[in-house]
Amino acid sequence: MSELTEKLRQEFASKLKAVSDAKELDGIRVEFLGKKGSITELLKNMRSLSAEEKKTFGQEVNRLKSELADTIAKKTEELKKKEIEREINTMPKFDVSIPAYLERGSYHPITLVQRECERIFKSMGFTVEDYSEIVTDYECFESLNIPKHHPARDMQDTYYLTNGQLLKSQTSAAQNAIYRKYKDALIHDGVPIKAIFPGRCFRNEATDACHENTFFQMEGVMVDKNISISNLIYFMKTMLSEVFKKDIKVRLRPGFFPFVEPGFELDISCLICGGEGCPSCKHSGWLELCPCGMIHPEVLKAGGIDPEDYTGFAFGLGLTRLAMMKYGVKDIRDLNSGSLKSLSQFTDDE
Repeated sequence: MSELTEKLRQEFASKLKAVSDAKELDGIRVEFLGKKGSITELLKNMRSLSAEEKKTFGQEVNRLKSELADTIAKKTEELKKKEIEREINTMPKFDVSIPAYLERGSYHPITLVQRECERIFKSMGFTVEDYSEIVTDYECFESLNIPKHHPARDMQDTYYLTNGQLLKSQTSAAQNAIYRKYKDALIHDGVPIKAIFPGRCFRNEATDACHENTFFQMEGVMVDKNISISNLIYFMKTMLSEVFKKDIKVRLRPGFFPFVEPGFELDISCLICGGEGCPSCKHSGWLELCPCGMIHPEVLKAGGIDPEDYTGFAFGLGLTRLAMMKYGVKDIRDLNSGSLKSLSQFTDDE
């Protein structure tokens, strides 16, 4: 029966020489090694053989099958290399010795401020989380103790999609997901929840020197046993002093936010006018920077955390306004203008 295997071997070699691409090679593989291929047909000749002849012939066929499979594998690699070489040879030529006259780009001022804040909070043990810009009504409002028809929603008119979802009006929309993500480590291992989650927010409102319909915030939360307002003030003052490289005059005044109790507005003395009053601070000398407070018990409950055992603080840092203060940008609309002439002035401090 050796003549049958040798005949098949020669037939395979002849067809392999004519192969020019992977598709043709796969066709040969199916023709010879497929379920209905030539190797399978060859085995049908074993029916008329004696037991000893079957053993010998079976070994010959298996050797041939292994030989053909190895040859196809090698041919596949050879065709891949040829295809890569072809692509390389057809690439446009360029002269590496010609100097490139390219201007170095720069980061957006909000990006610079965000990265700096992330670095500062990381150094204080906070993790940096990311969250979607499209959220549900539950995430943006109901989980934050703002039920339907609550008057607090009037201050955060945003953009709704046809499927009922919306563009988040505040980074607080991520709070519920963060609590649920880390609550087991908090409850079972005693690891505090310390996280910040920066992101872009949207509100359907009129624009002026200090209001935009698209802006950036950085939400921050810390949950553990015996957390107090003192912890909040410490972390915020530390962050601001690092960002501005000097002590910053701040004030806390009562503020209502349904997801914190008590709630505060953290203001900083306007660095653009030195506290004398300008359009950026509405001529008050102060700029609202950071709504904050102690996390409301109902918000902790919604996140699966018992408010009888744990407390925490939350803050919503306005990255856009922080960038205005740091770089002396007087009109918030300049940051979204897309003006390269203005934005290319900023460089990374690091």
